Amino acid sequence: MNQLNSNTPPIAEKIDYQVVSDAGIRNDPYFWMRLSDEQKDSEVQDEQTKKVFDYLNAENDYFQNVMKPTEKLQRKLYAEMTGRIKQEDESVPFLKNGYWYYVRYSEGSEYPVYCRKKGSLEAQEEILLDVNVMAKGHEYYNVVGLSVSEDNTKLAYGLDTISRRIYTIYFMDLVTGEYVGHPIPNTEGYVAWANDNKTIFYSKKDEETLRPDRIYRHIIGDSPEADKLIYHEKDETFYTAIEKSKSKKFLIIGSTSTLASYYKILDADNPLGEFTEFTAKESELEYQVEHFHDKFYILTNLNAPNFRLMETTDRKTSKELWKEIIPHRKDVLLEDIDVFEDFFVLSERYNASTNISIIEHGTGKQKYLPFEETAYTVFTKDNYEINTEWLRFRYTSLTTPNTVYDFNMRTGEQILRKRETVVGGYNPSEYKTERIWAVANDGTKIPMSVVYKKGLTLNGNNPALLYGYGSYGISIDPEFSSKRLSLLDRGFIFAIAHIRGGQEMGRHWYEDGKMFKKINTFTDFINCAEHLIKEGYTSSDKLFAQGGSAGGLLMGAIINLRPDLFKGIIAQVPFVDVVSTMLDESIPLTTGEFDEWGNPKNEESYKYMLSYSPYDNIQSKEYPNILITTGLHDSQVQYWEPAKWTAKLRDLKTDNNVLCLRTNMETGHGGTTGRFKVYEEIAQEFAFVLMISGIEN
Repeated sequence: MNQLNSNTPPIAEKIDYQVVSDAGIRNDPYFWMRLSDEQKDSEVQDEQTKKVFDYLNAENDYFQNVMKPTEKLQRKLYAEMTGRIKQEDESVPFLKNGYWYYVRYSEGSEYPVYCRKKGSLEAQEEILLDVNVMAKGHEYYNVVGLSVSEDNTKLAYGLDTISRRIYTIYFMDLVTGEYVGHPIPNTEGYVAWANDNKTIFYSKKDEETLRPDRIYRHIIGDSPEADKLIYHEKDETFYTAIEKSKSKKFLIIGSTSTLASYYKILDADNPLGEFTEFTAKESELEYQVEHFHDKFYILTNLNAPNFRLMETTDRKTSKELWKEIIPHRKDVLLEDIDVFEDFFVLSERYNASTNISIIEHGTGKQKYLPFEETAYTVFTKDNYEINTEWLRFRYTSLTTPNTVYDFNMRTGEQILRKRETVVGGYNPSEYKTERIWAVANDGTKIPMSVVYKKGLTLNGNNPALLYGYGSYGISIDPEFSSKRLSLLDRGFIFAIAHIRGGQEMGRHWYEDGKMFKKINTFTDFINCAEHLIKEGYTSSDKLFAQGGSAGGLLMGAIINLRPDLFKGIIAQVPFVDVVSTMLDESIPLTTGEFDEWGNPKNEESYKYMLSYSPYDNIQSKEYPNILITTGLHDSQVQYWEPAKWTAKLRDLKTDNNVLCLRTNMETGHGGTTGRFKVYEEIAQEFAFVLMISGIEN
């Protein structure tokens, strides 16, 4: 590596390496950047490890040098964003099994305190976990999966201190406050309790691929080495997990792939029994199950691309016995159900908007919750009790802070429980949100959600940030972000491109943005950018784009296709070396994603993936200003993908625009932990965009 000092960008060494497959051979001159976990974690660095670390550290030094003129601005942005956060805060309590649970934060604290009160909100507070105390001395600390036994006396939770999403499960006696039993390593971090209050079930990961592929039974107090393997998912395209039905009657093993689902069930009163098959595993049959009284309710794509709701008895569950309750609708995607004693609650998606409808069991009467904004997000959450008339839901938009409501499904009464506080004052009437539509190359209308401060003139002179994802059927919905105000108040327009590959417009929206139709994701985003320019929202010398993970792939693809459209790009933990990664089945997530991207061992898939893979399509031409971010311990997109992409871009690009790589040497895919610490990196990213825009404060 050639680096004179931190004022000059590092030039990575090129070493020929042939990536060989039956479908083709490619030269990868930066393959040497790949390290094993053992190399990364070793206290004694071998020659290759030192070389890679030297390169990553040199890139970090160069990034810090480039950003040095913005240090004052970064501090200002950090102060703005953290200053909007209510220091002492508390979530809305929810009722579960006789206790009210909530999370609170104290002034200056980075982590939550998990609490509960028995029977009444006036009761004495019990602290389950104070993560601030637990996290002392750790650079990274992530607690997940808090779960309490049915007798309310024991707590299980998962802990990751490395940032590779490999969790150790711990158990605590809530009566004594003491840890009990033995920790269980290398898990997903979540458990399902049997009704005997001593037996739990959990999923364990393959140590190399990190695929959760096994379900174990554990009795608290026993050694994890004695745990019994209950289910092993040998199909490498499936992931497995276990949960408990809302009725508390069944334990449910779920095994899912991109295109199929499979379940096994067991009476939760009989944890030593044998799980039985819900229905036979079948290619392209997707479903999820919920139990209530003596029936299972099945949300499924069986002859229903947008899904429908069916039912069967809890004694005979095979697919042939399912009966339809809610039919398939061509223009409505049925995404989820909540079951109550007297009601079904359906979470639906229509015309790029989320909706909630309520159906009364006895009468079949249906009503929709009304919402006035054109671009918003609504979803149900924390509805653990079956025998209640009250539904809890959350509402937000690009201008409305996150808001929690309770809705009486019988009377229609609606109670505002909490709206996110924006410290320092925030007036939503000062901002405007819109739903606009671009036209794709094939004539399809692509929705966008847009927000900006009122008073802006749409004359093409406004800086804008366009965000996108477009993969896995994940919809990017319009939600409020107080940190985003730091851009909006400086004259930025923010937009979300609801491109194909998500499910904003229904299941076909996903199908038309994957596999051999993946190009639609990229061209849709480009069409959205063109529409913003055409309609005067911004111009190509003021337009920025941002995306992370598979959205980072999107960023890499669009700058190869249309680098002239964008002033700058933020690509976070970007999946950019598509072909090499999908050829290597030892890398986490690879085998489970063949139905998303294709299997490059197939020549047709290989050629199609190669046609858009950002790393493989870098050319000798001008590119926008680019900030690339990654984490050394990322298990989902390995750090070497963005590192290699940076090196190759720097070698081939012909412009003098800024290109920086920032590697967090302590974290993984999700970035840093901590309520305030995370804003240090966000402040850097915003400062990068403002610096390129010529905005100094």
